[in-house]
Amino acid sequence: MSETVPQPTTGYTPGGTVRLTVAQATVEFLAHQYSERDGERQKLFAGCFGIFGHGNVAGIGQALLQMEEVALDAGEEPGLPYVLARNEQSMVHTSVAYAKQKDRLQTWACTASVGPGSTNMLTSAALATINRIPVLLLASGTFSTRRSSPVLQELEAPYAGDVTVNDAFRPLSAFFDRVTRPEQLPSALMSAMRVLTDPAATGAVTLALPQDVQAEAFDWPVEMFEDRTWHVAVPRAEVSRITAATELIKAAKRPMIVAGGGVHYSVAEEALASFTEATGIPVGETQAGKGSLLHGHPRLMGAVGSTGTTAANAMAAQADLVIGIGTRWSDFTTASRTAFQNDGVRFVNINVAQIDAVKQAGLTVLADAKEALTDLQAALAGWSVEDAYLTEQAEAWAAWDAAVEASYHPSAEVTDALAPGLLTQGNVLGMVNELTDPRDVVLCAAGSMPGDLHKQWRVRERKAYHVEYGYSCMGYELPASLGIRLADESRDVFAMLGDGGYLMMPTELVTAVQERIKVIIVLVQNHGFHSIGSLSEELGSQRFGTKYRFRGDAGRLDGEKLPIDLAENARSLGATVLEVSSPDEFAKAVREAKEMPADGPVVIHVQTDPLVYAPDSESWWDVPVSQTSELESTKDAYQRYLEHQAKQRQFVAPAG
Repeated sequence: MSETVPQPTTGYTPGGTVRLTVAQATVEFLAHQYSERDGERQKLFAGCFGIFGHGNVAGIGQALLQMEEVALDAGEEPGLPYVLARNEQSMVHTSVAYAKQKDRLQTWACTASVGPGSTNMLTSAALATINRIPVLLLASGTFSTRRSSPVLQELEAPYAGDVTVNDAFRPLSAFFDRVTRPEQLPSALMSAMRVLTDPAATGAVTLALPQDVQAEAFDWPVEMFEDRTWHVAVPRAEVSRITAATELIKAAKRPMIVAGGGVHYSVAEEALASFTEATGIPVGETQAGKGSLLHGHPRLMGAVGSTGTTAANAMAAQADLVIGIGTRWSDFTTASRTAFQNDGVRFVNINVAQIDAVKQAGLTVLADAKEALTDLQAALAGWSVEDAYLTEQAEAWAAWDAAVEASYHPSAEVTDALAPGLLTQGNVLGMVNELTDPRDVVLCAAGSMPGDLHKQWRVRERKAYHVEYGYSCMGYELPASLGIRLADESRDVFAMLGDGGYLMMPTELVTAVQERIKVIIVLVQNHGFHSIGSLSEELGSQRFGTKYRFRGDAGRLDGEKLPIDLAENARSLGATVLEVSSPDEFAKAVREAKEMPADGPVVIHVQTDPLVYAPDSESWWDVPVSQTSELESTKDAYQRYLEHQAKQRQFVAPAG
């Protein structure tokens, strides 16, 4: 006996209706969404990444197939192209990187099956939300009707009948909704678009779609599927806030700017350059803000904070006013609240998000970075810092730039001490920096390389530096490289990652092969966790558990190196692999990789010595040390910790 599908009674008549499943309606709606800022309009969704299982194959999967078949049969491109991923976490990383490269004006949707398929996206959901990057997650759920419960991969919580694994997305999402009835879909989709296009509130947006609801049919108003444009606001500051900020700047003797990711997202690089040229105020950059000024600009002091330059950190230590532009003020930026040591230091925070604008007890200027800088420059016409401060900036930067040059081109004394076939990490970064085009993108996320890149990389073109350091997620680099290349095929992408990061998530090499996406992976093999090994040693834990070694006779992980051939692993996944063991071979490989046709991934495999470090930031990062220990190394580390901790400051005094 067949089931009778109830007909909806919406009472709607003006433009008619079209009968589609919830999944078909979702896909059709997404294909017609656009974003617009300053009069420039673009599709909001470039496509949909996915991995199908029993929770979405007959819902979103069928809808994407139907859209593709109809479009291709008509000789057209699908409105929402589908790309098969290999890991659900990875496909969200790819989407995040794409959205970041597109200044948050475009992104991807991601569909996953029930249970582990959807919860595999949790890590990358947190990454997107922490970094304020828009991405749409279509998480599948078990039956809304519960008529077959408990089904495969259902949580079946004993304390609540309506809880599913998808509830784990709630604290990790900028917006969350669960669609349990077709009638709920329009409001859920509208709310999702609102958050995705709101620069102050954006992040991961999760729509939980039960598998039975995805396949349920409904009569939808045809207007729901018309092209819809979402305006991305460019807010200007209140006049009173600009006036207050201007007064603070004019009263300062040693002002400093900390440029964050908001400079890039508002396309404020030229406005920042003009402002600093007019005022002489030096600029330190966060990870997300690196490249706000290009290498060689006289006001650029480079990275600030725990992984900062000595130049920027010297300016920070004595600054009496710090102007934060589009920054979250993370602990790496503030060197765990030890970077700014002037007794009278005050802060001005220019940001579109209230949550960030109030930090450091700063004067809040709620505004788009470009608009605020333009207004401030006009208000400060004729004012600039003293000449002695300009001279000090130039001298500090020259000293740091010389240290970078020595790292990029190590002396014979350093290279002669290396084991055969090993390079220094600084030498590797330097050659990539110098041999690539200014528009090529360097990419990293975790390990020691983000810090080394932050300090040393010379950014020569807008959007050419991409380091994810809000969540610093191991495994981000390789899938993210696909997103950057998809966002701009005119740029080569160099993903810098160590063996630890590569082993976390190498499988998107297969996606790059399948889709013929050219990305260049610089795979640095140092047989362990370089960054955490160094941190472990600093904290008195003696690099314990950070090396890829056999367990020795005494039961410790201090035996021979593991016989892992990462180059052969990459070959087995379909990548072209270039193995190098000298600086000349590495330089040749970089040139060769750039000249290769754009039809798949290239991996450059190089081994480095993890005990040759980059120039020191002369800064600190707060990671607690055991207060009591039987190990002398830990006791010594705790004493050093107390010395640094004594310099921490809690900024609570009003800025005005």
